Amino acid sequence: MAGQAVIEVSDATFDQEVLQSEQPVLVDFWASWCGPCKALGPIVDEVATQYSGKIKVAKMDVDRNQATPGRYGIRGIPALLFFKGGKVADQIVGYVPKDTIEQSITKVVG
Repeated sequence: MAGQAVIEVSDATFDQEVLQSEQPVLVDFWASWCGPCKALGPIVDEVATQYSGKIKVAKMDVDRNQATPGRYGIRGIPALLFFKGGKVADQIVGYVPKDTIEQSITKVVG
C-alpha cells in the first residue's frame, strides 16, 4: 500500500522507527476501509518523495495496530502526526490538500 519512500510501522516498530528517529517523522494513520485515507495516500507518497532526506514518512494501519493510535488519542482517520525528537510537533486530521501538509512540514522541519 505504501510508496517506495514510505515505510510501514507497527506497534512493535513505532518507538524505534519514529520516536528514536534522527529526522522528523510524518506518520499517516489509516485503514483500508477508509475512503479519505485512500484519497490522501498518493499525496503522502508524493510528500515522502519530495521531502526525502528531510523527513521520514511512515504509515500505520489502525486496524492492525491499536496500541499506538490509542496512545496518541487517534479517534478520526486519516490522521497525520508529525514527530520531532520523540514528541508530537503537529497534527492534521482528515483529508487535506498537499499544501496544508507542506505548511506543517515547513513548521516542523524549520
